Amino acid sequence: MIEFINFLARWGHVLFGIVWIGMLYYFNFVQGGYFKAASAEGLADAKAKLAPSALWWFRWGAMFTFITGLYLLHTISSVLNNFIIMGSVMGTLMAANVWMVIWPAQRIALGIEEGGDKAAAGAKALLASRTNTLFSAPMLFGMLAGPHYGQYGTAIGGTGLTVALVIILALQINAIKGKQGPMTTVNGVIGSSLALTAILVAALSFL
Repeated sequence: MIEFINFLARWGHVLFGIVWIGMLYYFNFVQGGYFKAASAEGLADAKAKLAPSALWWFRWGAMFTFITGLYLLHTISSVLNNFIIMGSVMGTLMAANVWMVIWPAQRIALGIEEGGDKAAAGAKALLASRTNTLFSAPMLFGMLAGPHYGQYGTAIGGTGLTVALVIILALQINAIKGKQGPMTTVNGVIGSSLALTAILVAALSFL
């Protein structure tokens, strides 16, 4: 029975993750471009009806991905490795960004919550959303590499993990108080995400 429950948790984790990251990519790759090109009437309608609905699926997809992920971490706690740790840390920061940065800022930017600077809130939400997109590729690599590319039960810690975590922390701090840098465009954030994946995997593999 426990094996079936564990499988359901893994299935749910992937399913909720598809919803979450799918909506993340929609916001960054599709909706942002539409908002820039839309007519005033179309933009107002999208902000009033489309964006709040999409954000509902986005934030609850993140929540249940995080909850099922915590359960899965508990089931494999004796066989962790650096790739799983990296992926878990990034996933946790991404979920925190959704609920603690993006959603509160979007409530102001979309006028769901009265008061506040809409432009500043929109910029804050965008930077955190871009950072989550930046994190998405290396996060997924870490979660998949844990049982496949890496080896369960290998020693954890070391220079590589320390370097990877410092890089991740610095980028997370930038997500809260920094700038978009090369992530101002879709191609920029995709390229940055792939480059970050290569850097973090190299750190874990060779340091």
